[in-house]
Amino acid sequence: MQDYEKLKALVAEIEADINKAQGGNKAAGTRVRKQMQEIKKIAQAVRNGILEIRSAE
Repeated sequence: MQDYEKLKALVAEIEADINKAQGGNKAAGTRVRKQMQEIKKIAQAVRNGILEIRSAE
């Protein structure tokens, strides 16, 4: 699952920006929101891939 690997990488990348956003950095908060939207799209792709595998059985 290539999408799952992308998902793991994005979650790892976002950690530093989350810490900065919690400290009050508004630009980091904007980056976090943008990255979370990308995570949402990839998570949906992983979910759809799993459903395709299940229905192929």
